[in-house]
Amino acid sequence: MTCHEIEALRLGLMNSLGVDDDAARKHARQELGEEPDPHIAALADADTLADCARHLDTALVELEEEVAATQSDDPSYDYLRGRLVAVRDAETALDRVRNHGESLLEDLGDSHHTLHEAFPVDE
Repeated sequence: MTCHEIEALRLGLMNSLGVDDDAARKHARQELGEEPDPHIAALADADTLADCARHLDTALVELEEEVAATQSDDPSYDYLRGRLVAVRDAETALDRVRNHGESLLEDLGDSHHTLHEAFPVDE
């Protein structure tokens, strides 16, 4: 068993952030296999942080359903629950990245506004 959600998120983040790491990309693609589930493929191909969040949410819902459908005495149950914790943690981390990015945009807007207040431009 592998944690396709995490590997797909790594790929989506590399796309979104412009990270060009061929070795990491190749490793993640190998983990996902030739034909990943559609929601995993969409997450891996995400181009924006918003797309990553949307596709990760779908993957998380499907993983939650898988955990709920698995009997507690199933040998894979503990791993599935651990995977669920890891994906929820990744979702929280992605939310922090998005919030920091939005905060940076607001700060830049404030700086721009302050600059225009200090040095008005005649139009």
